[in-house]
Amino acid sequence: MKSEITPQEYEAFKAFLQDACGILLGDNKQYLVKSRLRKILEENGFDTLGGLIKQLQRPRDPLREVVIDAMTTNETLWFRDTHPFRILNERLLPELAEQKGSQPLRIWSAACSTGQEPYSIAMAIDEFRRLKPGRLRGDVRIVATDISRSVLEVARRGEYEMLAIGRGLSPERQRSYFTASPSGGWQIKPAIKNMVEFKELNLLDRYIMGKFDLVFCRNVLIYFSADLKKDILTRMHSALVPGGYLILGASESLNGLPEYYEMVQCQPGIIYRARKK
Repeated sequence: MKSEITPQEYEAFKAFLQDACGILLGDNKQYLVKSRLRKILEENGFDTLGGLIKQLQRPRDPLREVVIDAMTTNETLWFRDTHPFRILNERLLPELAEQKGSQPLRIWSAACSTGQEPYSIAMAIDEFRRLKPGRLRGDVRIVATDISRSVLEVARRGEYEMLAIGRGLSPERQRSYFTASPSGGWQIKPAIKNMVEFKELNLLDRYIMGKFDLVFCRNVLIYFSADLKKDILTRMHSALVPGGYLILGASESLNGLPEYYEMVQCQPGIIYRARKK
């Protein structure tokens, strides 16, 4: 980029990004846009952000996905924040095992990035089954979604470099659930990998994926406006079975929507139970 971003260009890009994927950029984030889009602008011969924005207005232009991917934060790690997985193991899985019997258990991991969250959920379920054999008898399916095609490709491969493995994964779990790959990385074992199905999904889209007993939607709603957040949470309620649970990120809360969700204190942590409509 040969020139600075003008206020008009920045406002136009903010509008594009919010319309395309819901991300609400704050004021004075021009430096973030410039740093994340610099390579895209150079590789496609744009001297200004305005030129790129003009091309992004074309329906189904391939650069739209590239730009959204560049602006999406894909920060993640294994067993992130710890307490949601403690709640899963100590409260939710025993409760669901009692309720479901031999019926299948379905879990949705929204905004799953490179796969650490859904694979962590799968490991937690495997550990629960090992400690309490016969309690969770039904099939378990985890549907993991993200807007970014590139991170989903990483997730589907299930192979991670040592630096990524070390972020939140204990040596014991590494030994139990991964094998060394010829490339020098670590490959997740088939028993865990096969529990997870990855799908490309924009949370702004209308989607039909069936009903879920649990929905993990963590550390993504903070990027949306209040109206979009409410819309997404309302549609997630429709995706939950009555009495199913929604798990949000540590810095997120569900303000409003009392007709849809009941707050459940877990000490530490809060989850939300879907009310019957």
